[in-house]
Amino acid sequence: MLKYLRILSVLVVFVFAGCAEPTIYTKPEFSDVTKSHQKVAILPFTVTIDSKNQSKEFTFEVAKKSERDEAYVFQQQMYSQFLKQQAKGMYTVEFQDTEYSNTVLAKSGVNYDNINTYTKSDIAKILGVDAVISGTIKRSKPMSGAGAVVMVILVGVSGSTNRVDVTINLHDGMSNELLWKYDHEASGSLGSSPEGLAKSLMKGISKDFPYKKDKN
Repeated sequence: MLKYLRILSVLVVFVFAGCAEPTIYTKPEFSDVTKSHQKVAILPFTVTIDSKNQSKEFTFEVAKKSERDEAYVFQQQMYSQFLKQQAKGMYTVEFQDTEYSNTVLAKSGVNYDNINTYTKSDIAKILGVDAVISGTIKRSKPMSGAGAVVMVILVGVSGSTNRVDVTINLHDGMSNELLWKYDHEASGSLGSSPEGLAKSLMKGISKDFPYKKDKN
């Protein structure tokens, strides 16, 4: 049965519905500021799940655990998508391994609960990188468990949509200046897994990310 549930889970794909075009800001002097950049770190995301209109089972403790777990799922998925693009020779920089980043931060006393009390320059100095990527994910509903996934596939009832607001920031490690910002809003089925949602979002983000190599 467990194997069957896993197969069904794989079949559930996050579907964008009525998504607006992303809003992207790039610092006008981006090329000049980043010409010496070689390595970029990706931080765990800040995930917020709306507590309104949730089931009784979705307690404060459950919400916080879900937010923390998904923070690292989105971090890892973004890293994976960037590596795929980097393998194609798309970027001028390398991306620091996220497990290494998290280990170094933990040894320095930086964790998910206090990371926002540090500036991006502080983080960049600790990690030894030239720039830092951070992100926020705000969702209207939690991701469903295996039982709900089965219900969506077998019964065809996906319930209401899950609104997702995504913001990705890139800060210079030296000046702490915002170099690039990506804002996007999407919606999808409640049957979506955190991994599926992250993968779908990161595919678009990685293509619009700067540090592109000049192909001329």
